[in-house]
Amino acid sequence: MPEIRASADLRNKYAEISEYCHTTNEPVFITRNGQGDLAVMSIAQYDLMLKKIQLYSSLAEGLKDIKEGRVEPFDSAMADIRKGLSI
Repeated sequence: MPEIRASADLRNKYAEISEYCHTTNEPVFITRNGQGDLAVMSIAQYDLMLKKIQLYSSLAEGLKDIKEGRVEPFDSAMADIRKGLSI
């Protein structure tokens, strides 16, 4: 469960928030005047999240191709790949 902290904590307890994000791999939600304002996370977690989004997007594109009949038999696809690699 992500931790929720006041915006003043971001300024006054930055090291503590950074340590939490790096050790738990969870974001910290920062509030401003009692309302949600920011989500803070480690760069490693952010990068992982972006890679997952890219993977899910590629998978969705592939599933759409299957649904719309844009497919090729495996042997034919492998032959094209081998031809392109000059194997």
